[in-house]
Amino acid sequence: MRIVVHGQDAFGKAVLEKLLARGENVVAVCCAPDKTGKPEDPMKIFAREKGLVVHQPKSWKSPEALALMQSFNADVCMMAYVLLFIPQPVLDAPKFGTFQYHPSLLPDHRGPSSINWPIAMGKTKTGLTIFWPDEGLDEGPVLLQKIVDIGPDETLGDVYFKKLFPIGVDAMLEGLDLVKAGTAPKVKQDLANGSYESWYKKDLAELDWSKPIADVYNTIRAANPAPGAWSMIKGIKLDIYDAVRVSANGAAGSVIAISADGMTVAGNGGAILVKRVKAPEGKKIPAAEFATAVGLAVGDSFDAPAPKTMG
Repeated sequence: MRIVVHGQDAFGKAVLEKLLARGENVVAVCCAPDKTGKPEDPMKIFAREKGLVVHQPKSWKSPEALALMQSFNADVCMMAYVLLFIPQPVLDAPKFGTFQYHPSLLPDHRGPSSINWPIAMGKTKTGLTIFWPDEGLDEGPVLLQKIVDIGPDETLGDVYFKKLFPIGVDAMLEGLDLVKAGTAPKVKQDLANGSYESWYKKDLAELDWSKPIADVYNTIRAANPAPGAWSMIKGIKLDIYDAVRVSANGAAGSVIAISADGMTVAGNGGAILVKRVKAPEGKKIPAAEFATAVGLAVGDSFDAPAPKTMG
């Protein structure tokens, strides 16, 4: 079977590695365009090391891009990690079409931050979907899905790198095997009972220590490592990363303990032991080191979020 692999970054590279290790016939590799001042994509580097030609159209909306996909005479295109919009004629160009990886249980959490949102919402399960993309936003029919647990202390990084990444790579190859066998399903999504969320941006990761402590903790987990939960203290916008919930009480937002393990901040119904932080223009450092550097003391408090303006 003639296969086009379209992707980027470590996930795309991992899928390509497994395909080549299995002896699959990869006839083309497509990556996102290079970015000025940024390192070359690891998938692109790996493909070239293996003697594969890499194609990097700036857009797939042109007649030339469609002609490029048609020129591969592919049986299937596997989209491992693609952020560019792909028009339907390009998706349909391979004989059996195109299937794609998405790190949520579609139709839930369609959109670009599909791992952050279920953690922020306090969900205990998420998963991944291999689906047949169309011109909607993650709306195409489902090929297969895998469910994973979200542990009570797991972060965005934990869920992705330990679960959705490795399981997703294997699921892409499972999808290919179903296509080869002629048994790949196309199950229509129930979009009315799903959800779409946009980017989980920095403004959404601001901590409100007056909210239930579970909500504060979920925000920290959902934003670690990106975009980074944050709160203001002593005029410093402090990003908060590694943290754990602890049993302690105090005024919401107040620092109630400082030790070698970090600083404990009280919330509504409990407290958070903050272990690792980052100040603007700085590196991630132990919270205890930050406390010493800025003269933070027990009794100091994080600021309440500024009122959100409309318009």
